[in-house]
Amino acid sequence: MTHGFDTARLDRIPAFLGAKYVDSGRLPNAATLVSRRGEIAHLSCIGEARPGEALKEDAIFRIASMTKPITSIAFMMLLEEGKVALSDPLVKYCPEFRETGVFVAGGGNVPFLTRPPARPILMVDLLRHTAGLTYSFQERTPVDAAYRKTKIDDFDADYTMDSFIAALAKIPLQFDPGAHWNYSMATDVLGAVIERIEGKPFAEVLHDRIFAPLGMVDTGFKVPAGEQHRLTDCYAFDPKAKMKPFDSGARSRWAKDRSFHSGGGGLVSTLADYHRFCLMLLGGGKLGGVRIVSRKTLDLMTSNHLVGGGDLTQHSVGIFSEDENAGVGFGLGFAVTLDPARAGIPGSAGDFYWGGMFSTGFFVDPVEEICMVFMTQLMPSSTYPVRREVKTLVHAAIDD
Repeated sequence: MTHGFDTARLDRIPAFLGAKYVDSGRLPNAATLVSRRGEIAHLSCIGEARPGEALKEDAIFRIASMTKPITSIAFMMLLEEGKVALSDPLVKYCPEFRETGVFVAGGGNVPFLTRPPARPILMVDLLRHTAGLTYSFQERTPVDAAYRKTKIDDFDADYTMDSFIAALAKIPLQFDPGAHWNYSMATDVLGAVIERIEGKPFAEVLHDRIFAPLGMVDTGFKVPAGEQHRLTDCYAFDPKAKMKPFDSGARSRWAKDRSFHSGGGGLVSTLADYHRFCLMLLGGGKLGGVRIVSRKTLDLMTSNHLVGGGDLTQHSVGIFSEDENAGVGFGLGFAVTLDPARAGIPGSAGDFYWGGMFSTGFFVDPVEEICMVFMTQLMPSSTYPVRREVKTLVHAAIDD
């Protein structure tokens, strides 16, 4: 036994991932780090980082939407300093949204018909995804289609932070702010707000306020040339071949300078770096002698902020409305388990988590004092239930 875990049961994690996913060609690799009370209890890396290269512990992964909790923490640091409030309207920092209406009809070759929103977008709406924004890949409404047409969330689009805000503000909201929950580009807007408040590049804010203080030496929006050999290949699901190449580690989009830094999905990181971020969260906003946010701020962030209470199945109008999100609320940058029985997965009420498009994921369980970071590189993340399975395996290994 180690740190209150049954070691043999922890060893089931790489055995399971290998047998079901890596050996069968469903995933290129799988890296898992589990800690308890700040001490690493399990670390495993299986599969290949690139063809013919075994995955190593220091591999660099594209973490996509695992960027969102980091951006949210950066925003709350500004809130703690009195520079912004959750109740502030978005137009205070992004006046481009002053004329943005709510979708009524139109789209495609027909001009949008809109109406004024019932109330403005507030900062809290950006943090909890109730702003009325969306993502193009949801493919549900003419608003989603407009996102695709403008390539507003296309990684290869050549936006700056200001031109991104200007273009997004021209597209209608899907619904009145606060009326529903919809996974969206809200955290990218939050990055722009942070940049405008601080008066310096968003990437610089994250480095100075979070990455450098926490010792997250390999986390950023670009992989330096000298570290590019550590960047894994990335794949997209293919129904026939199981995986097809999406982004090569040797010739990666993430090795180039970019004019837009996505607060919702642009970062790369490592097991060790993201674990340090999780340890800070488990520590109530503090790691070692470094305090990032206060314990009360983190308590606020990990409370359920869905309007009127309830869970994602009741509030979401797009993805995440599925039954597996019963018993799951959403805070300020994190999903929060409200009721493990309704969620149908071992865990604790109050544990919080999120994942990324390339099937990466993490969770922090303050009750059991567990942190888990899981890395791989296959999009979309909905292809396999691997993150739920790993969380189950971790909690099944508790032996105290």
